[in-house]
Amino acid sequence: MGRVVVDVMPKPEILDPQGKAVANALPRLGFEGFVSVRQGKRFELEVEGDVTPEILETARKAAETVLSNPVIEDVVSVKDASGEVA
Repeated sequence: MGRVVVDVMPKPEILDPQGKAVANALPRLGFEGFVSVRQGKRFELEVEGDVTPEILETARKAAETVLSNPVIEDVVSVKDASGEVA
């Protein structure tokens, strides 16, 4: 079985209150040097057989229409678990 990984992030112009909360908490917890945090979503789609370029393209289309809200989010990557990017 193959696995496709899809990463979705808020568009840069969209406020990210959860990311802001994490960014504010990091220094209080002793993690210094981070200026901002953006929180996104990760989807893992299992497929029968190998991940082919056709599967990656189908996953990208699904990500753009079902897995993300195109008004406020960008699909930033679609790749197989071994790292091949669509």
